[in-house]
Amino acid sequence: MMPRAGHPHICEPLPERWRLHASRKALPVSLTHDPPAPLSSSNPPAPPEPSISAVSSGAPPTPGTPPPAPRAAGGGRLLIRRLHFYAGILVAPFLLVAALSGALYAIAPTLENVVYDGYLHTDSRATAQPLADQVSAALQARPDLTLSAVRPSVSERDTTRVLFDDPALGESERLAVFVDPATARPVGELVSYGSSGALPLRTWISSLHRNLHLGEPGRRYSELAASWLWVIALGGLVLWISQHRRARGRARLFTVDRSARGRARTVNWHGAMGIWVAVGLIFLSATGLTWSTYAGAHVSELRSALQWTTPSVETALPGPGSAPSADSGHTDHAGHGGSAMTADPGPSDPSTATSVARLDGVVAAARAAGIDGKIEVSIPETTDEAFTVAETREAWQFSPDSVAVDGADDRVVDESWFADWPFAAKLTTWGIALHMGILFGLASQIALFVLALVLVAIIVRGYQMWWQRRPRRGTRAVGRPPRRGALRSLPIPAIVGVLVVAVAIGWFIPLLGISLAAFVIVDVVTGAAARLRHRSG
Repeated sequence: MMPRAGHPHICEPLPERWRLHASRKALPVSLTHDPPAPLSSSNPPAPPEPSISAVSSGAPPTPGTPPPAPRAAGGGRLLIRRLHFYAGILVAPFLLVAALSGALYAIAPTLENVVYDGYLHTDSRATAQPLADQVSAALQARPDLTLSAVRPSVSERDTTRVLFDDPALGESERLAVFVDPATARPVGELVSYGSSGALPLRTWISSLHRNLHLGEPGRRYSELAASWLWVIALGGLVLWISQHRRARGRARLFTVDRSARGRARTVNWHGAMGIWVAVGLIFLSATGLTWSTYAGAHVSELRSALQWTTPSVETALPGPGSAPSADSGHTDHAGHGGSAMTADPGPSDPSTATSVARLDGVVAAARAAGIDGKIEVSIPETTDEAFTVAETREAWQFSPDSVAVDGADDRVVDESWFADWPFAAKLTTWGIALHMGILFGLASQIALFVLALVLVAIIVRGYQMWWQRRPRRGTRAVGRPPRRGALRSLPIPAIVGVLVVAVAIGWFIPLLGISLAAFVIVDVVTGAAARLRHRSG
């Protein structure tokens, strides 16, 4: 047959060197996926590839199957690419929920101040009444409950929060009665949650973010998301920097190449956004795991073993009876509130009456010792215990100090100064406050809100990359994952190292280990099924 005019050699085979050169030029460069599927349904489908799992079958490849990837430095990158792809596809829905709820959680403190302004603030401008009088007013409003703690106002606009233990409430919940310090009259009551004193709206958002309002079983979702977030972030960071290095400066690292089109532009957006927020995502993952059920328990054990726990003050006094009764004529508090001794504490419990009468003196002693800003005064349950006065977690509060004060003589009996804490305990305190959007006030809330929205955008772009990778023709509905064989392409010592690290991390972060094992099992099964279909076909 003669070739058609204008198309020389259309029916003649290419020389061998031309075919090799053409095949090399056709190989795509991809960040997260394998080579594209054939463009025409008439082309034969690519044969299945061997599994990356170390426990997969070691049978030799069947005729027509590509040989395993060569043992080279690129094997590690291929392994990270495949892990990043599968983790991104399968874990991203959990991360998406955590990011959206986390965006609300970040701005919850500001929302709380707006929604509960009538409880938290007052228009009164008169001189504040003695703290004992304010607490007595709250006790008269709720004589059926047990007094737990007091958060005195620190400015004329703030209300005093009197906290009660209520058996009808849930774990870590207390009833807060808000008192106008100028009039010593209650202005309302709300449920307060945890050491941060979260009110109902913030508590609802916190529960949504933590467990989707499903209780303890729901915490598995947030722990799974936190367990994988740092892995996905680190893997994406390595892949993006590796691609930039391979491009030898021709690819952008921190910005988006707007001249790119299609999937290339999506990859640019995905990678550039990821490198800007990678450190923030790793931080959210690490701090989130400290609150988790399983990994959090291991973190607590590790901190205890290394003596990194947060110090606390000793409240036990030398013995019972060291404190005089409220009507014993003790007048050391006279200079700290005037009418403190004449206040009617409300309940008939003499220990509560004594504690209320001593509040002004205890607070004055703590202030003199160096406790500043907003504080919480914990009421002792018995007369042989000291009051605990601790600085609360507030915006721009970097050193939450605390002291124990003997109410009998206003003597500081124990101290816990933040400057003396172990460095790891300091980091934990700062990390928790920053994760909650409190440490830097509104600035940290805005930063966390933006970080959460960027994570949502990265996830959406990731799924878009997968969709754009799908074959335009044929029966395959989605893009193929990166090719198998990456782990087996590594040197034996590297394979052993990867397995040891995976087992160690999987033990310390159990949900990560369990889900990773599930990924490997699925990968082995699908790889074996593909080989069987290829052999039978």
